[in-house]
Amino acid sequence: MATGIRAEVKIDDPSDCIVAQASAETCGRIHSVSKSTNPSAAERVTVEFILEADQYPDEFDVDTDLSPIFSYGSSTVYRFQRELGCSCPCEFIEKFDCPVVDIRTQGSALYLTFHAPDMHRLQAVIGELRDRYANLDVQRLLQSQQDHDEQNLVFVDRSRLTARQIEVLETAHRMGYFEHPKRANAGEVADELGITSTTLTEHLAAAQSKLLGTILDRE
Repeated sequence: MATGIRAEVKIDDPSDCIVAQASAETCGRIHSVSKSTNPSAAERVTVEFILEADQYPDEFDVDTDLSPIFSYGSSTVYRFQRELGCSCPCEFIEKFDCPVVDIRTQGSALYLTFHAPDMHRLQAVIGELRDRYANLDVQRLLQSQQDHDEQNLVFVDRSRLTARQIEVLETAHRMGYFEHPKRANAGEVADELGITSTTLTEHLAAAQSKLLGTILDRE
């Protein structure tokens, strides 16, 4: 049976993604992105996508020829070709043998969903992506266990946490607050964040309550 982790990441305004650039120019939304190769030109990839926008430019300011193929309502299907090995976000992820299964945009934000075989591979991909894109954000993770029992699927949505709660959790984790034995106590983590121990405890309790609610709520 297939196992692994399904992850969705968000990258704001990636300069090496033509799809995101086209979306940003129109303040639109892109979905249904597909890629294919031509056997006679295996070094090139053909990309098609659907762009939904209120207005379309006569010509896009991107490093390729974006050709409109078909229009209906406020949506237009575009096609372009690019060289393999351009190190766009999708190719970068797929170098880790993690297939990208969904590509979409909202304005200048690029959302990529991919499958990783295990947590070790996922951590490697996320770590390399963070080095490459400073504004990377992990949106959600879905982990599947071998028996595919529905109760063993865990969905974690970071958007349930406030930015401050995420900062507190990340700092506490980085400093070893959750390890046993602890590498840092509450006072040390609070000092690092510039807050009181009481405020730290309140943030941790609120964040942990949300995360545990997500993990333990199987209704």
